Amino acid sequence: MTSDKKSGYRKNFLLIVTFIILISVLFVLSLFLAYNFSKKFIENEFVSEKVKVLEESIKPYNDFFQNKLPEVSYYNGYLDSATTSKFVDTLLLEYPFVSKVIFYDAEIANHPVKDGLNTGHFSFGPKYIYQFGSLIPQDSIKLFSRDHPHTFRRGDDFNALGIKVISYIENLDTVRVPTQDELFSNFSIVRSNKITYMNFPRPEDLKVYKQMLRKKLDPAPVYQQDMLSFYLDPYKIKIINSRPKLYQNVRIEPLTYDPLETSSDFLDTEITLPGPFSDFKLYFSSAKSFVDREILSYFLPIAFIILVFYGILVLVAFLIYRNLNVNHRMFKLQYDFVNNLTHEFKTPVSVIKIAGNNIKSAASLTDRELKMYGRILDEEADKLNGLMNKLLAFTQIENKAIQLNQEKVNMRDFIESTIESHQLKHPDFEFTFEVSGFTSFTTDPVLLGSLFDNLAENAYKYSPPDRKKLHITARLIKNRVVFRFVDHGIGIPGPQIGDIFKKFYRIQNQYNQNGSVGLGLAFCKELVNFMKGEISVRSKVNKGTEFKIVLPFND
Repeated sequence: MTSDKKSGYRKNFLLIVTFIILISVLFVLSLFLAYNFSKKFIENEFVSEKVKVLEESIKPYNDFFQNKLPEVSYYNGYLDSATTSKFVDTLLLEYPFVSKVIFYDAEIANHPVKDGLNTGHFSFGPKYIYQFGSLIPQDSIKLFSRDHPHTFRRGDDFNALGIKVISYIENLDTVRVPTQDELFSNFSIVRSNKITYMNFPRPEDLKVYKQMLRKKLDPAPVYQQDMLSFYLDPYKIKIINSRPKLYQNVRIEPLTYDPLETSSDFLDTEITLPGPFSDFKLYFSSAKSFVDREILSYFLPIAFIILVFYGILVLVAFLIYRNLNVNHRMFKLQYDFVNNLTHEFKTPVSVIKIAGNNIKSAASLTDRELKMYGRILDEEADKLNGLMNKLLAFTQIENKAIQLNQEKVNMRDFIESTIESHQLKHPDFEFTFEVSGFTSFTTDPVLLGSLFDNLAENAYKYSPPDRKKLHITARLIKNRVVFRFVDHGIGIPGPQIGDIFKKFYRIQNQYNQNGSVGLGLAFCKELVNFMKGEISVRSKVNKGTEFKIVLPFND
């Protein structure tokens, strides 16, 4: 049975070891997969997050395009050079990527013009042309005046947008009102690094424009129009790197830019700028060592979670192993207890049986034989009764099934009676004692006597023949009764001191070869706890042992 149990525990231990090895392999594999996932994720982020950088960087341009340009239409064609100068000054401050603005103060008329576009009776030409910008000298602001036609430099922007507007008017459906998107697409031109924009005419003006294409109206109308060409510098766009830990370097390059040297030590990606900046791109590059730091910062929290989970599994495995180990030790203690108890019972039972058989088989017995057999039967019965009483008392104390009987005990008389009873059994047992600070106190004399008897028996049993001595002291210290039992026995090894008060635990030595149940000190511990006291021990191997018991003092 024992070998089967031990084999079972060995199998369980191997299962725990196998489990730990398995989860360790899974832990390493999980870390490997987590790192690869982190690397793949960050590399994908390197490619995808460029869109967010682009969106953040072109926010000012979107605001300019969607909110600032339409302000030109608010003036209904009546912008002049002074107002336009103020408008452009504000524009240059808010939007650094606007480098220059050409302002065409134009008019649409129902008669031919010399400097402009003429279609049927419809004409579109500039009265003045101005340029505004931070680096433009004062004497170069005015580019054209109708009064000085030789200075006219109308340029492609005016012609291109004028032709586009005339084409739109020719095909205009005057029955419906044009949408804002329709007007914007026909009254503006977006080219590389340039936006040309004309204020939107009112729907009723557009109807008149269409009539002017076909006939001469009376009176001949004249309409003011404002056209502005905004020159844009893509290199003035402020780059907002929203992922500085991912992109080490972000810059604007021409669409045709291709680095002359490529290295496996760098990662790069790119994205085209929108609208008038479409000939340029945002170019992103980072050293792999730089990206690796971002991969590591993403991987470490995942690794920590995996480590915590692994730690929990290892802790569970340790607790299972510890419980198995405790169960194994408990099994061994219980097994030894049963063996020792069987031996303790078997010896007196065998003696009683032998004595009984001798009495039964003898034809007649002398008085001497009767006294001898009677004494044997009485002693062995006392042994059985004492063992049964100890087991019963231990169970009762553990289950709190008894009550303390409080009686006043004279300490000196109590110790003397204990000494006398033990010296009757063991004449070679030397006792000394000392009582100080009190003469009597209230306690349960039976339980106290059991304590004294167990400790005295241990002192005698575990002492060499020439050192069977015990010194007992009883002192009153700070309203506590302190008992000390000091012997000169074989002592207790240090590693085993913490186990001697456990049930069924026996120290393996030559004094335990004849059997010991392992209940004596455990019984003492339970008694002291039941009496609301404390018990401790100090010992040196081959020097002796001191047991200290502290009980509450009740006068």
